[in-house]
Amino acid sequence: MLDICLLGTGGMLPLPNRWLTSLMTRFQGSNLLIDCGEGTQIAIKEKGWSFKSIDTICFTHYHADHISGLPGLLLSMGNSGRTEPVLLIGPIGLIETVTALRTIAPELPFCIEYLELTQPQQTIARFGYHLSAFRVNHNIACYGYTIEIPRAGKFQIEKALKLNLPKQYWGRLQRGETIEIDGNNITPDAVLGESRKGIKLTYCTDTRPVPAIIEAAKSSDLLICEGMYGELDQQEKANKYKHMTFHEAAHLAKQAEVTKMWLTHYSPSLTNPEKFIDDIRDIFPNVEAGEDGKSTLLTFEE
Repeated sequence: MLDICLLGTGGMLPLPNRWLTSLMTRFQGSNLLIDCGEGTQIAIKEKGWSFKSIDTICFTHYHADHISGLPGLLLSMGNSGRTEPVLLIGPIGLIETVTALRTIAPELPFCIEYLELTQPQQTIARFGYHLSAFRVNHNIACYGYTIEIPRAGKFQIEKALKLNLPKQYWGRLQRGETIEIDGNNITPDAVLGESRKGIKLTYCTDTRPVPAIIEAAKSSDLLICEGMYGELDQQEKANKYKHMTFHEAAHLAKQAEVTKMWLTHYSPSLTNPEKFIDDIRDIFPNVEAGEDGKSTLLTFEE
């Protein structure tokens, strides 16, 4: 199960009841954050989630509305008792940017590890899930992220019995472990069926529509996508500043064949995103306007 919360849905400027951009996910005790705009730590407290368990923080890019909340969050994580390392992931310039921000948060009780993204696509294995970064098209280096939780095939009892495997090893094989019996290695595929559909979440913001988003989001259970502008007459501005309109996001969701889409990262002038949702449902029906605190739980299919 993947627990998801949109902590902040604003772009550029915070508004009453709308913090700047951030998303948090939880999976088996591992907490991941994508972006850390102003107000992120307040939104975490309002949600009732913990700072201490955040082990991975990803950045789409280094505009202030996506990273300005980091120094305060790091201090709060330290004050919550975290001592384990935290991995920061982002485009080239990550170390330089975070080092500058840490001028006001120089002493922390945990180590910070860095992974700078250098390729158009990179995948990192973390705590039982796969995190993939993909380059998008903004006016500075910017990435989207996909989280995938794989699911092994069903345990085939008849195969285990045919191999005369003692039952005490069945659970370990189901968990993906390789076991050794009498000098022979038994791998999980010997007793498992074909892999089943896992869980997939894709997040992208601050970009023009590009094929990389469609490829990365293909068949996602949920696509959280930038919808900077709801009004059709804002297309020229979207082109100029390399953002997206609701209509463009809807076309991406349709092409990627995602199950559901939430819109986020609204322009400060877009005070009522819900007003424009019906306009795009003829393109992609299963779309919702994201809002601060909006949450869901993605689960495996039965």
